Amino acid sequence: MSTATTPARSAATSHSATTTGRGWAKAGALAGLFGMIGIGASTAANAVYDQKIAGDAPAIVEKLADQTPALLTLHTFMLLATVLLVPFAAGVRRRLAAQTRAGSLIPDVAALGLVLAAVAGLMGTALDTEFIFGVNAADDELVPEAAVFYGHWIGTVPWLWVGAGLAGVAIAVAALKQAAAPRWIGWVGAILGGLTLLVGISPLQYMAGFTGPLMVLVIGLGFAFGDRDELA
Repeated sequence: MSTATTPARSAATSHSATTTGRGWAKAGALAGLFGMIGIGASTAANAVYDQKIAGDAPAIVEKLADQTPALLTLHTFMLLATVLLVPFAAGVRRRLAAQTRAGSLIPDVAALGLVLAAVAGLMGTALDTEFIFGVNAADDELVPEAAVFYGHWIGTVPWLWVGAGLAGVAIAVAALKQAAAPRWIGWVGAILGGLTLLVGISPLQYMAGFTGPLMVLVIGLGFAFGDRDELA
């Protein structure tokens, strides 16, 4: 009985391993690219940091209204990155689990780090609808000081890519210590991921928004097009 069924199971496993695609890796590359665009839009929506109107809440509201295109860009591309990080996290976990030691926590750590980055993107855009409409409404419909808070929110929370740094370090350990991925991808994770993790846990935590999306972009491209040992 077992002799007759084993070849069929082996064939099914082999077929599954060779026919699954790399869409998850391409999703990661797009997540990194869209995250970079979102961060760029965040820097453009800088009304609350304009020294010429510092402390002048009504003027900040007026400038935020003028920066509506940047707010819409931030919202759209950061949420696209957020959504795409989820399949990328699942794919990275499956890819690393295929070649790391049995029972290793590294694939889970990498995936959870990317999920943390996705949560930061989600929370960073959580107030957009309320305030994009609010700053463009009649003068008496929005408390100006609330808009000032929103300006600080979008200038900080979307930049919390420390989770991506954790994922990069985990990928580096998997690649360099357990040969679970190409070594060059491991070095990208070690350098960009390590830097993202370092600044992300420091008082300069928002700097992680510069390096985190870049790391996700490069590693996503690496798994999509430069991973000859791709199994999933």
